[in-house]
Amino acid sequence: MSIAASDVKALRERTGAGMMECKRALEESGGDADKALELLRVKGQAKAAKRGEREAADGLVSHYVHANNRIGVIVEVNCETDFVALNDEFKQFARDVALHIAAAAPNWVSEDDLPEEARAAELAIFEQQASDKPENVRAKVAEGKLRKWLEEVVLLNQAHVNADKYEGRTIEQIRADVSAKVGENVVIRRFARFAVGDPD
Repeated sequence: MSIAASDVKALRERTGAGMMECKRALEESGGDADKALELLRVKGQAKAAKRGEREAADGLVSHYVHANNRIGVIVEVNCETDFVALNDEFKQFARDVALHIAAAAPNWVSEDDLPEEARAAELAIFEQQASDKPENVRAKVAEGKLRKWLEEVVLLNQAHVNADKYEGRTIEQIRADVSAKVGENVVIRRFARFAVGDPD
């Protein structure tokens, strides 16, 4: 089928992908822009996964202070080059992550940062809570509760608080999209969240 140049241009503006990539995605999806967008996202995440091995030693520190001046966040987001660190999309991602951390208050960046004893302690609680369930489903119930808990306390597992902008996508999905668009490994390295009156 023939794809209009205006459709290719519109998809490129939405995704930041190359013209030929956009054209191929539109051809593959039969001209459906939303399906083409999803195809590009999946391909971009596959490329981003390959980039995950490359060292992200550049980047920036971003911050967010809530309007009431009672919550503040500092976050370090890394990439591979200073060129990308100056990219508006990268800077916006870092700011949006800081804003999200202020609102969602995660404990850890990734599941790899979660101490094994913390995971084991939560799982033990969930297993205890599931003790009144039939024996053959107890482990599954406890595992389900653990997954839900990880979505609450691990930054990359959380859906971004700005649902209008990010449509329920997780921080990890957004990070992979940004990585695909900028063509470099993008890593949220660490963060600190401060709230007036917090004991620590």
